[in-house]
Amino acid sequence: MSLRVLLIDDHTLFRVGLEGLLESRGIEIVASVDNGQDSLQLVEELHPDVILLDMRMPGIDGLGVLTMLRQSHENLPIVMLTTSTEESDLIESLRAGAQGYLLKDMEPDALVIALRDIVAGKTVVAPDLAPVLARAVQGKSEEPKPEKESPFHELTPRETEILSLLAEGQSNKTIARNLGISDGTVKLHVKAILRKLDVHSRVEAAVMAVEHGMSKHVTK
Repeated sequence: MSLRVLLIDDHTLFRVGLEGLLESRGIEIVASVDNGQDSLQLVEELHPDVILLDMRMPGIDGLGVLTMLRQSHENLPIVMLTTSTEESDLIESLRAGAQGYLLKDMEPDALVIALRDIVAGKTVVAPDLAPVLARAVQGKSEEPKPEKESPFHELTPRETEILSLLAEGQSNKTIARNLGISDGTVKLHVKAILRKLDVHSRVEAAVMAVEHGMSKHVTK
């Protein structure tokens, strides 16, 4: 079965090259245009089996053209053919109604197979993007997650110093002697540490410090 394709891409050299590759494999290019503005009229006139649509174009971009076409041609197979491997582009395209998301560096024969599958009713995503799609479906993002903030980020350098000594099991008197400050000052620092760490005893604070690998750091 010969497929009738409408090609929309603003790169002339790519369009010409793709036309030749597809036509040599029995695919008919009914029109090849550099923008999506006239696509509605072309679809009405030419009745293509499938539209190959570039993602990045001046004026109305691929997603805009896709949305526009979907309003009046609900069931027409539309395929994004792009260089973008961005998760957001893939997901937005599928949500907007694309039945395929293919990459421009794929083999011509693989493209032909994908187009036939899409016209037959399948949704096809470039194999290289399968992991990206899987992450998105599972609710995971490819964006790196921010590192969890340290529970000690609010402590002052002196409080951090005292906490590390608490973790070694030192008493207030010993800490005061080691740091050359009064017992009362140590007690005030310990109260502040407990409040900032949201714990109720110096033992809990010491355990947290040990669990997070806090090392002794005494100011000389």
